[in-house]
Amino acid sequence: MLATPGTHVPPGEDWRHEVKWDGVRALATVDGDVTLVSRNGNRITAAWPELLTAPVGLRDTVVDGEIIALNDRGIPDFRVLAERMHVRNTATVARLAQRIPATYMVFDVLRLGGEDLCGLPLEERRRRLADLDLGASGWQVPQEYDDGAMLLDATRAQGLEGIVSKRIDSTYRPGARSQHWLKFAHRHRGTFVVGGWRPQTGSSDRLAALLVGEVTPDGLLYRGRVGSGVGPKQSRVLTGLLAPLTRASSPFADDVPREDAAGTTWVDPVVVVDVDTHGLGYERLRQPSYQGVRTDLTPDDLARGGGA
Repeated sequence: MLATPGTHVPPGEDWRHEVKWDGVRALATVDGDVTLVSRNGNRITAAWPELLTAPVGLRDTVVDGEIIALNDRGIPDFRVLAERMHVRNTATVARLAQRIPATYMVFDVLRLGGEDLCGLPLEERRRRLADLDLGASGWQVPQEYDDGAMLLDATRAQGLEGIVSKRIDSTYRPGARSQHWLKFAHRHRGTFVVGGWRPQTGSSDRLAALLVGEVTPDGLLYRGRVGSGVGPKQSRVLTGLLAPLTRASSPFADDVPREDAAGTTWVDPVVVVDVDTHGLGYERLRQPSYQGVRTDLTPDDLARGGGA
């Protein structure tokens, strides 16, 4: 069952709210052994050996949840998991499990001891889930909250991904995207300096993406490529600003990944732009969206901490 993007957090006693985890969605089937299956139906059991200890007493049971791992700031971070997701070599998997331990956040139970629970209301399914002994399994049941607005504010302040709001009377519809589950992902606005631009595929002069960096004491550090939000009108404005600033080499103090550098026109780092992004504290911008040029700020202002 999948959540629908929401426009406002629903109030009232008919809803419960939980943290939106930045991880890998997985169904776990327990019947002696544990089998993990991704949202698109692929078996991913071999990648997560530390999650394969079945909770005590469980048989013929299916639960839904999110596999997460913490970054060095103690925040769930999908990018921390990325190195592990497609590894199947047993020795490498074991080494990564030691270095990047995962936790399975179990937020729903679909089948329990052979009984199909999908037709029961969420409130009852969560009660059954809370009664399970997850003990030494590496699984946890995340907390629910009554006050969604409070949780939304708290997760934004903590740099978490967002929240999910669920009706307590909702049944579980496998594979369906439901209005009874609403998701609210945080977007954060930052100010960056343009160091280059990429053309639209099949073109050499239609600006389609910006390469942006963050001003730091170590210089302009590369933070990512921003293409979303750069439509035809924005492209013309940016082209006019950046064309006179062309230079032969990258202005970034660190290396730009080859796939981003290929085909890039480098520019003097003087144009400042606002970018909305998903999550905080990442080395690379996540799902960035261009918001506009900041004519009121210079890179020197950012160096002095004068950004928005």
